[in-house]
Amino acid sequence: MYSIPLPPWVLEEISKNPDLVYTDKSGRRNPEYISLGCDTIPLLRGRTPIQVYSDYMRSFRDRFRDYLGDVVQEIQVGLGPCGELRYPAYPESNGTWKFPGIGEFQCYDKYMRASLKASAEASGNEDWGRSGPHDSGQYNQFPEDTGFFRRDGTWNSEYGRFFMEWYSGKLIQHGDRILAAAKEIFQGTGSKLSGKVAGIHWHYRSRSHAAELTAGYYNTRYCDGYIPIARMLAKHGVILNFTCMEMRDREQPGNANCSPEGLVRQVKMATRTAGVELAGENALERYDADAYAQVLATSNLDAGNGLSAFTYLRMNKKLFESENWRNLVEFVQRMSSEGRRPRLPEWDSTGSDLYVGFVKGKNGKKNKEAALV
Repeated sequence: MYSIPLPPWVLEEISKNPDLVYTDKSGRRNPEYISLGCDTIPLLRGRTPIQVYSDYMRSFRDRFRDYLGDVVQEIQVGLGPCGELRYPAYPESNGTWKFPGIGEFQCYDKYMRASLKASAEASGNEDWGRSGPHDSGQYNQFPEDTGFFRRDGTWNSEYGRFFMEWYSGKLIQHGDRILAAAKEIFQGTGSKLSGKVAGIHWHYRSRSHAAELTAGYYNTRYCDGYIPIARMLAKHGVILNFTCMEMRDREQPGNANCSPEGLVRQVKMATRTAGVELAGENALERYDADAYAQVLATSNLDAGNGLSAFTYLRMNKKLFESENWRNLVEFVQRMSSEGRRPRLPEWDSTGSDLYVGFVKGKNGKKNKEAALV
């Protein structure tokens, strides 16, 4: 998977002030994304991060104005690491974290610490602002290995609820700020906006939902963490894009307490409650009929919102192998016919019919578009 690093001039500012990026309790810095703790502080050559994000979006709008609303029908607004609204609690690329570890809280840069301190003082519990949870374990531990996440752990204490409300609240506030700017910038272009939420399905069956908590989703046995996120997106008319649509519970390792199906059902209900559109994508590369069947099952309206759109990952050489291609063509046709199994033409023995057409942009130029039929 290709990742786009922060611009060189931002990395230069980070080298001068390492607290610009997320930091864990051991002092490890994560340069994937600027810490939301400094969203409104002018630390980037006189501009705040929110102002920089806004300038980037305006530049994109102005450069592609002729295509917006026509060729570019939807813009997914980046809200965090990998574009997702979350903290970088499970950094896999550098080997720090491995599935199905619980991850770690990312609230130890000086700006996040200052915010926590102020929030604790406002609550009348100054001691709660000295640091994040001391008993939350390490990246690759399991919930029961820790005092914070175990079955009857600190997560369900008065302190735990205070901390998680602050930690998750900061994340939602971050998304709200960026999407407010995006809504204003792209208003009138005709392009829809979407925001991506991560599908953290491991330890979902545990009471604390530890991996979701470290990522910033305050979702536990007793607290629904996705309705507040869905309502924030609905406020700006933004589509909620969710992943792991192809996963089944029985395919997951037993020791990880996974439930991607349960998680998807919960998010579908949250979007229905909030009145926001739901779009989806697959988390892993899959080419088999079982994965497509699961997407079709989760895309219907039986429980919560159906899908308004689906992004397939990903186009590569393997996709065009005979059986894989036929599976994809049938899947696309069934999605477009609301799940009904289509009858392929008799002459189409491989299911490889591909239509290439043209869409006229606002400037009158022809732009090539490929579509499966």
